[in-house]
Amino acid sequence: MPNPHFKGGNNNNKAGGAPKPPFNKDFNRNRFRGPQQDDDANRINEQIRGVQEVRLVGENIETGIYPFKKALEMAREQNLDLVEISAKATPPVCKIIDYSKFKYEQKKKQKELKAKTHQTVVKEIRFGPNIDEHDFEFKLKHAQEFLKDGNKIKAYVQFVGRTIVFKERGEVILLRFAQALEELGKPDQLPKLEGKRMILMLSPKTTVKK
Repeated sequence: MPNPHFKGGNNNNKAGGAPKPPFNKDFNRNRFRGPQQDDDANRINEQIRGVQEVRLVGENIETGIYPFKKALEMAREQNLDLVEISAKATPPVCKIIDYSKFKYEQKKKQKELKAKTHQTVVKEIRFGPNIDEHDFEFKLKHAQEFLKDGNKIKAYVQFVGRTIVFKERGEVILLRFAQALEELGKPDQLPKLEGKRMILMLSPKTTVKK
């Protein structure tokens, strides 16, 4: 007859029931860990801990060293924030500002900097040593657009077969090309013969289009 008090399990499990899963100390430790603070974020107000005094800089205050509590009180009186801008200094440097506005300005500057950081693209323009005036003007117009967009230009004269004897003509073409673009671009170096190509590199003078 089955025992009504039997709760399952086996002889190896004295407490009865299914075996407990192994204890994961890493899981339990991470489970109750507080949110990690961004190392690059500025500490503000009560977040600034372990500091007895700070050096205050900025507008509407007298620059100098103040007790931390006094600096925090000054910020509150102006309905502003005490922001730590240089934690490694001795004492740390703080500023009394509107932190929300400060973060907005920081993001705005980063966005503007990113917009100005233009990935350099090299556009190639090929000439023949016997190029006619129409083709030269056509390629010149393309080069003007490339430079206005902030791109570099690799202009070269390709010598095929015996046309290598006209390398002086190639140099004249490239120098004329550079002169025609002097308001938009500047040569990185004089025309240089590399194998069967005479090459001229031009960098833009103008800013990138927005």
